[in-house]
Amino acid sequence: MRANIFPIYNNSLIVYKESLNNLNGINFFKMPTVEKTNSIFSKHKELPEILFITTYPPRECGIATYTQDLRNAIQEKFGHSFSLKVCALNAKETEYNYADEVKYTIQTDEEEQFIQLANRINADKNIAMIFLQHEFGLFGGENGSYLLKLMAHLKRPITTTFHTVLPDPNSKLKKIVRKIVDCSDSVIVMTNASAIILRSDYGIAVQKITVIAHGTHLVTSSEVSENKSKIHLADRVVLSTFGLLSEGKSIETAIEALPKIIEKFPNVIYLVIGKTHPEVLKRDGEKYRNFLYEKVYELGLQNNVRFINRYLSLQELMDYLQRTKIYFFTSKDPNQAVSGTLAYALACGCPVISTPIPHAKELLDGAGINFDFQNSEQLAEATIKLLYDPKLLKEMRLNALHKISPTSWQNAAIAHIELTKSSLAKHKVELKYELPKISLDHIKRLTTKDGMIQFSQISSPDLESGYTLDDNARALIAMTKHYEITNDVADLELITIYLDFIIFCQQDDGSFLNYVDQKGNFFLKNKDENLEDSNGRAIWALGEFSSYQNLFSEKLIEVAKIALKKSLKNIATFRSPRAIAFAIKGLYFYNLEINNVIIKVIITQLADNLVSKFRGVSDKNWKWFENYLTYANSLLPEAMLFASMSTGSLLYRKIAKTSFDFLLSIIFRDNQIKVISNQGWHHKDKSANDFGEQPIDVTYTILALNSFYNSFQEEGYFEKMETAFNWFLGKNHLHQIVYNPITGGCYDGLEEHHVNLNQGAESTVSYLMARLIFEEILNSKIEVQLYNETFQEV
Repeated sequence: MRANIFPIYNNSLIVYKESLNNLNGINFFKMPTVEKTNSIFSKHKELPEILFITTYPPRECGIATYTQDLRNAIQEKFGHSFSLKVCALNAKETEYNYADEVKYTIQTDEEEQFIQLANRINADKNIAMIFLQHEFGLFGGENGSYLLKLMAHLKRPITTTFHTVLPDPNSKLKKIVRKIVDCSDSVIVMTNASAIILRSDYGIAVQKITVIAHGTHLVTSSEVSENKSKIHLADRVVLSTFGLLSEGKSIETAIEALPKIIEKFPNVIYLVIGKTHPEVLKRDGEKYRNFLYEKVYELGLQNNVRFINRYLSLQELMDYLQRTKIYFFTSKDPNQAVSGTLAYALACGCPVISTPIPHAKELLDGAGINFDFQNSEQLAEATIKLLYDPKLLKEMRLNALHKISPTSWQNAAIAHIELTKSSLAKHKVELKYELPKISLDHIKRLTTKDGMIQFSQISSPDLESGYTLDDNARALIAMTKHYEITNDVADLELITIYLDFIIFCQQDDGSFLNYVDQKGNFFLKNKDENLEDSNGRAIWALGEFSSYQNLFSEKLIEVAKIALKKSLKNIATFRSPRAIAFAIKGLYFYNLEINNVIIKVIITQLADNLVSKFRGVSDKNWKWFENYLTYANSLLPEAMLFASMSTGSLLYRKIAKTSFDFLLSIIFRDNQIKVISNQGWHHKDKSANDFGEQPIDVTYTILALNSFYNSFQEEGYFEKMETAFNWFLGKNHLHQIVYNPITGGCYDGLEEHHVNLNQGAESTVSYLMARLIFEEILNSKIEVQLYNETFQEV
């Protein structure tokens, strides 16, 4: 049997399971159901409420969609911290069948209802704060002045998002906007240009304004989506525009540009996606759409233009955008500050040709081209230029993804909550990040029949980068743990692939090579690099895998054991502290069942080597094994802890704790983890470098914290484990996600001003290893709760 990883939980479970065997006459099918949530630390209590005052689906309106996406994102990220409700704005003589989250409605053309709503909100003590979505046409009165009746009476913190900021306001408009700001604790705009207008034209204080870009949906790579797409456009070159149709969209500008484009590229098809705006439909019917139909017929473009006059699901829309070669944004309104449709197109990797609204001017540098309002000639020239240059199109597609990534709805949710934390402080909100569901999607994308591919371009595996022993060794450990937790038989194929790869890399002398090309040949750089650490990782993987004797066939376990035994003769040559530490971990797990004296001797020799390094370098202020902290630092004290568990040495245990606590004092700052920068190691007696943080270092810290918590039972270790994992979810200096829940991949690094969006094997497997630690804790908590509830019933 494998050693208990969670002794506190598992000791209770032993009693629980033994007791079940001794109980007669109890119908365990009627035991209380325990809901498995994605929050380890959730508590059953009434949550403070955030109320959105806004339009809301099924009302067809860009702000309604925006709010629903934002609300869903906050729910996904912080669902056990807040209750999220909506006050829906209804236009004159309209009613909608709203979802359950809509708590209040208001007729915006009836002034007295605004005061009534304020009284109802003030009487509801559970409402902690308000997110107000502002657009001038949404509220009754001149320039939406009825809203002031509500805001003046509200006794809750308000954050107002201005979806439009008009330049050069007249005195009446300026007065209304300033009153809205005065009643707000903070205001949000979506572009830097809008922030400048608020400051210069309205005199709004800079400290009251925050720029949070329009949110966007994360998507999988275009290659993956095209393979799964149900949209069949043969070999057509797709240009597109989407959104609720109205005259202000100036679709005719694009249609008039098409003849010149088609001369050069006859297989172009232009998709105009979306229904007519409901307010336009009520006022003018389909007058504008019919005008466009006539324009298409007049220019003989029936084979090159397709109108998709219906509401599309989000997935359908994303499919169309990912099939789009170039996206057109042709609005003729220079005062339009922001466009959700433009943001969504960039999120799908579409190069964009756009009129120069502020949003486009800020986003399109390197990701598209701006052209003058209603200038179809410029639009045609820009389109032809891009279609003639596939390399430039590809560069723009990658630039689009990099530019838009910080604006994902997940990041928008984090930004909104970070902005309002001080307003929520008196409600003593315990901010908890939700655990994402475990996904193997990107793991599977990266894995071929031969092994796990090393790198990705965004989320598309880069087969030319080849394979490494390092990645496949980590993958074997992670997938074995996944199989232990889930019993998913599909894991067995992946596990076999990774084990076979490790065996393939082992040489006749028992050592391992690391780098393998896509054709299965060893790269020449294997001869030029020190591969000690890679050899150590292989020993760790083989040793830990061999400890799962109850999960796998004897034959498969024996394959791992034979390879590990073959490698033993090389361990004595290790000089790298990390190679030594990896080997100690692997030998510890390998020896759990057989308890071999010779293996303990090898562990002792390796640990004594680390003790010697520690004594030679450490002093009162520097309690470490080297004169610098580099990568995988947590591995060293964790290995000393495993050595003490294997040999019983109190010296190893003391050095383990001393060195680990020293490391934690450096990498945990301001209730966040900041692992050692790969831009420059942290040298003794010098300040630590910032930024350049890698997921693998966060994961090694989590693994070590878990081991130390189980051994020492200090709550501080457990709390730091949660803090460290939240780094992946957005609790970092950029307040941006590092794990992508849509692709199932983890980004490769956190830099000073951006996230490295490539999702390679090292980072993705590292995230999975960390996530599985929490899954095991969560499962253990549920089983203990079942045990407690069962015996309460008895």
